[in-house]
Formats: sequence, structure tokens, C-alpha cells
Amino acid sequence: MAISTLSKFTVPLANDQSSGSQGLLMPKLQYRFRAILENFGVSTPRSELTKQVMDITRPNLTFDQVTLDVYNSRVYVAGKHTWEPITITLRDDVNNAVTKLVGEQIQKQFDFFEQASAASGIDYKFVARIEMLDGGNGASAPNVLETFELYGAYVENVNYNTLAYNTSEPSTITLSVRYDNCIQTPQGTGIGTAVARTIGTLSTGGG
Repeated sequence: MAISTLSKFTVPLANDQSSGSQGLLMPKLQYRFRAILENFGVSTPRSELTKQVMDITRPNLTFDQVTLDVYNSRVYVAGKHTWEPITITLRDDVNNAVTKLVGEQIQKQFDFFEQASAASGIDYKFVARIEMLDGGNGASAPNVLETFELYGAYVENVNYNTLAYNTSEPSTITLSVRYDNCIQTPQGTGIGTAVARTIGTLSTGGG
């Protein structure tokens, strides 16, 4: 039997006939995720990184501001965009699987023993996927609610972090990952959605 009062736990929306019975939608939870790095390092399985991820930041996008000075005012339009690096914190395991994979990746970018650089970006860039999950596990396989796919990624900064006698925390490795582009999949759920491109002549908009 439905408890009708619980359907009222949301914000009433004007001119929306469904709002009265909609109820509050379940949010995505921060801890229900997994991170997958494809073509990262050389060794297999690369799932060792996925198992040792402690936290990861989601993509952050910024558009440059273009200022158009006019008679008594200013108008602003969007310029080129920048995808900010994401940060991944990894537990450093006793088998050195994480350390080895991280070392292999930065060696692909630059050979620190021979002091030789990679010939081109395609030689070391990888794909990073951040998947939001619904909490399923075991016999009840998790459903992927959303995926951020980061293309043309490479390690911009690696930090092997601090060791200390006065803590019981695991040792960690933190990566800053720079990338060329990001799409949300399945397409249609966010960035990458097909939106018809309009051609106008005015820098102003809205009304």
C-alpha cells in the first residue's frame, strides 16, 4: 500500500501537474563509483588500479571570457574552453602493483633512466573512465548510471606523498591527470548530447 504523504517530500513546481506525486528522486552517492584507466602503464591486469582507488575528482570545465565593450555597457561571450586536471588518490599496495603501473606510465611519457622522451602523445596517452554505480554487487551486478570518459589523458603530476610514524593511514600515491576532451556516456545524458547548432548574428541573447 502506497503511503501518499511521502510523495510530498519534494519542492512544489509551478505549472507541473506531475510534481504533486513525483516524490524526491534518489541521488547518486559519492562512494558508488569505479575508475578505469585504459592503456595506462604496460603491465596487466590494470584492474589493480581500479581496486586501489581511494578518491577521484570529477571533470571541471571552464570557458574563457571574451569581453565586448559597447556604448554604456559590456557584453560577455564564451571563448575557448579548458578541461581542468582531475586528481586520483591510490593506495600503495605491498605487492607494488600500483607503484609499478604508475612508474610504467610516467616512463612511457619520459624515460628517466635513458633521459629519452616519447616521440608523440599517442605513445603514452590513455583513456580514463569514471563510472557512477547504483550500489549493486555480487549476484546483483551493478548498473552504470553515468560514465565520464576522458580522452587523450596523461599524468601531469605524481606525488608519492608522506610517510609518518604518528599515523595508521595507508601510504598513498596521488596523480593529477590532464586530458584533451571529456564526454558523458551514454550520449544524451550530459556532455556530448546532440544539440542542434544554431547560426545567429547577435552576441546578446535571452529575454
